[in-house]
Amino acid sequence: MCGIVGAYSFKGEAPKNDQFLKAVQSLSMRGPDGQGVFAHKQVALGHTRLSIIDTSNDAAQPFTDNSGRYTIIFNGEFFNYLEHRKRLQDKGFNFRSHSDTEVLLQLYIEEGPDCLKKVNGFFALAIYDKNENTLFIARDRMGVKPLVYYYDGESLVFASELKALLKLNIPKEIDTVSLQHYLHLNYIPAPHSIFKQVKKLTPGTYFFLKQNQLEEQVYYHIEDRSTTSAQVSNYENAKTKLVELMEESVRLRMISDVPLGCFLSGGIDSSVITALAAKQTKHLATFSIGFKDEPLFDETHYALLVAKKYATNHSVFSLSNSDLFEHLQGALDYLDEPFADSSALAVYILSKETRKKVTVALSGDGADELFAGYNKHYAAFNSSQHSTLNTALKHSRWLWKALPKSRNSKLGNSVRKLEKYSEGLNLSPAERYWRWAGFTSGNQSFNLLHPEIQSNFLSDEAEKRKSYLLRHVQDNMNSILLSDMELVLVNDMLTKVDLMSMANSLEVRTPFLDYNVVDFAFKLPSQFKIDEQQRKKIVKDAFRTHLPDELYSRNKQGFEVPLLTWFRTELKSTIDELLDENYLEAQKLINPAEVIRLKLKLASSDPGDSVARIWALIVFQNWYKKYIKS
Repeated sequence: MCGIVGAYSFKGEAPKNDQFLKAVQSLSMRGPDGQGVFAHKQVALGHTRLSIIDTSNDAAQPFTDNSGRYTIIFNGEFFNYLEHRKRLQDKGFNFRSHSDTEVLLQLYIEEGPDCLKKVNGFFALAIYDKNENTLFIARDRMGVKPLVYYYDGESLVFASELKALLKLNIPKEIDTVSLQHYLHLNYIPAPHSIFKQVKKLTPGTYFFLKQNQLEEQVYYHIEDRSTTSAQVSNYENAKTKLVELMEESVRLRMISDVPLGCFLSGGIDSSVITALAAKQTKHLATFSIGFKDEPLFDETHYALLVAKKYATNHSVFSLSNSDLFEHLQGALDYLDEPFADSSALAVYILSKETRKKVTVALSGDGADELFAGYNKHYAAFNSSQHSTLNTALKHSRWLWKALPKSRNSKLGNSVRKLEKYSEGLNLSPAERYWRWAGFTSGNQSFNLLHPEIQSNFLSDEAEKRKSYLLRHVQDNMNSILLSDMELVLVNDMLTKVDLMSMANSLEVRTPFLDYNVVDFAFKLPSQFKIDEQQRKKIVKDAFRTHLPDELYSRNKQGFEVPLLTWFRTELKSTIDELLDENYLEAQKLINPAEVIRLKLKLASSDPGDSVARIWALIVFQNWYKKYIKS
């Protein structure tokens, strides 16, 4: 796991060395073990290294092949590299390192872009061909590793993180459509970013730069085959196959030359990964985070049951709310684009503590999106049922709207969910998905934009982007899961884990997102994943003998940061400063009148989702002060 940055000037001028070095150094947390720069004519490639496979200097990057023609920078892991290394050695190739990077480079030299189809792993990479003066840039199938870029027809700059591009003085014009989507979703979906001229390379895509032309190609996309002849229709066979695929995925992801462990939350997904990993090694290190002041969210009891069953070396990091608050600014400061999933704080702390003992951690990310594990999936399943209850709820939104709603109480949260559910029943499948994926309804996100932005807003562009994001949504579960894979997983969940783990120089691997597992999951009919009784049905049933029975007699419980409490205490002055009416009016991005209404709602007995919306504004303003106003 590393950080990469590159620049290519069509004018034949390489970036200034000191400026480019600053861009490389900005990624030092992604790669604290070393850094290097390659420059040739109009191209510069930089790399910061987190040593995982072959920790010697022989594997340092940028890495140039034996002929001196090809140079690679590679952020990620090529898990099945050993089988390709052996094949290449049998053909007579002599490797000078034991790294996966060198194998990947040689594979590209032999096969060109088609080599990506043979790579099981996650990555963002660039390969420069000195003889042809071409540049090849690619991102992994699922989008586990990020890559952002700026292209203006005269130059191309790209990096693992936006902060590196900012060191290269790219234009910083805010994209107001992205801002509106952020205010609804609490993140900005690819291919767009907070800046108009900066884009995110979409998963399963590569660029080929040749003769000053940038060509984009998709080499992989998820196919929903659940209604075709490729469908897996026997449930017992499907369970067996899932276990086999997951065993192989975990086996590949155990390859490491540095200490490795597992996140173990106590939920089904991380427990499955732990169970499979524990079979591969003795005394597996596992890590959990607990919440002293929030017993509703504390799952350490269940994590301990799994740790005991598999005799792992288990560590529990038990945190108070003051511990959480102490790390808040550290998590915020690492963000180089507005990102307001507040659960990132827990991932940040877990990564920070885990990194003290291991360099690599396996996680259960991706299972919920693949196998219908979220509350919204159960809501979507129920909404498709033609029931008397749905009819009643559809026409009773006025009741839920009148009752107080809050995430901070069991009753208030139930009312909040019922209102959101009844609202969704009155919408089309696509609009329902959009509503349930976000934190605003109707025109709320638009109204939060400053009136001057509203008067010049690109409504057609906003609708075009929204339609693209919702292109898969139909009135069936697998279409919803496919949309989750491309919207929520990539732009929220994986972004959160990448940012917070890299802020602490920790590599996180995701066995559920092996493309063989993903392709298999989308051959399964939705009834294998969710029914009236349970979500993530096939995962729970396939691994029932692997896990303690107690894990099956509890509800899924997501973590909630105690934001409302902080907003009324420690963060009150922050809200007053960052969301001051005069400041907002001078800034001309956020509507002061709407913020005043949000503050009043926040202070009431009916805060609803105002907490999440205020948090999004705080994150945005913290980012703005650091990267725009400074």
